[in-house]
Amino acid sequence: MRTSSGAGELLVELHRDNGVPLHQQLESAIRTRIRAGLLRAETVMPSTRALAQDLSLSRGVVVEAYQQLVAEGYLISRGGGYTLVADIAVVSPTHSIATPAGPPRIDFRYSRPDVSQFPRAAWLRSVRRVLNETPNRSFAYLDGRGTIELRTALSDYLNRVRGTAARPDNMMICNGFAQGSRLLLQVLAAAGLRRLAVEDPSDNDLREVAAAVGLEAVGVPVLASGVDVEALERSGADAVLVTAAHQFPTGAVTSAETRAALVAWAGRGDRLVIEDDYDAEYRYDREPIGALQGLAPDRVAYAGTASKTLAPGLRLGWLILPAWLVEPMTRAKLMDDRGSPVLDQLAFADFVARGEFDRHLRRMRPRYRELRDTLVERLAARVPELEPVGVSAGLHVMTWLPPGLGEGALQEAALERGLGVYGLAPYWLAGDGPAGLVFGYGSLNRSEVVEGIDLLADAIRAL
Repeated sequence: MRTSSGAGELLVELHRDNGVPLHQQLESAIRTRIRAGLLRAETVMPSTRALAQDLSLSRGVVVEAYQQLVAEGYLISRGGGYTLVADIAVVSPTHSIATPAGPPRIDFRYSRPDVSQFPRAAWLRSVRRVLNETPNRSFAYLDGRGTIELRTALSDYLNRVRGTAARPDNMMICNGFAQGSRLLLQVLAAAGLRRLAVEDPSDNDLREVAAAVGLEAVGVPVLASGVDVEALERSGADAVLVTAAHQFPTGAVTSAETRAALVAWAGRGDRLVIEDDYDAEYRYDREPIGALQGLAPDRVAYAGTASKTLAPGLRLGWLILPAWLVEPMTRAKLMDDRGSPVLDQLAFADFVARGEFDRHLRRMRPRYRELRDTLVERLAARVPELEPVGVSAGLHVMTWLPPGLGEGALQEAALERGLGVYGLAPYWLAGDGPAGLVFGYGSLNRSEVVEGIDLLADAIRAL
């Protein structure tokens, strides 16, 4: 594809008092930019008349410079009076930055849905409908909570599917869980909260954010029934982050008794439960449990995202907030970025309201379930010592490692065979919990899962 470089966009510095002819200075400047890759192949150069006018030169000076560069092979003159940058080898910097080795051929990295299945046609219909029907005023600056259309569509969907108690006025649209959780922790720290409890093990991203805003993160053990509420009570935490519907990474589901105990814990003081409902749409053995937020709307801040269900590159997330957090969170969002992109919000609102989101999830559930079943069956056949834990749900499977088999050595042996596997060490708060592996399978196909487990079995035998 050809790009154009207008006369005003060609940054050339000329010195009229250094004794070097101007056409040579112009040649040198253009030649240097081409060799550095700053003017790419097939870029259309400014006309000689336009460039001469822009640089306050006679046209003859520019013509002479262009002719010399054409003769040297840096430029190509085409009929019709335009000149292109030639395709030449770009000179690399002397001190290049070392590039890491290529990725594994088969990669069990977690948090990668199958983005090849993104429903492009349905999304395009929503985008077209939005562009054709949205009034002009909707493209102005927004309320920090996001468009009313998306907040309405999501509150209807989440109340129906996840059992939440959402209303459009207590929802906020954010750029994924990353932004929403960061803003929430900032607001909580500003309100005087000092200690955040996290499940141990759990994703470490939020622990780092907590430290950055001045909150102390304390770990609370995860039981088969969910977070240990008695240990939570002893922790002295002001807030707790839970993945109640499908704990990450153990796969545990919070029991009814633990859910009630969490709500009671929050109600005994000015405490908050932060519910990360990151992949509850993918439960394969039964219907997923309802969101904790529906039990205590004033004590639970609910977070959801399209990253696992549609594509992480959309950067679409949402929060259902207790009433006392709506105003400060709205201010924080406005100060952070003035609001998430309106076109994406309106397209997603249309996508959800017309049932396309439901249809996409119905199509993806059997696909992911087949991958999970294949992974579990292949583990049982080839490496039965790696027994999966947790329920049939989500986009990952966790296994403990038997005594004497270390995560680091196994990861290295697997990588030598072109396989990426990942240990539990990053997810323990103190980094010293039992060894295990987390298998993400969302972006793989069935044959890759089978081959990957075969390679893992070979790596284990070698150790």
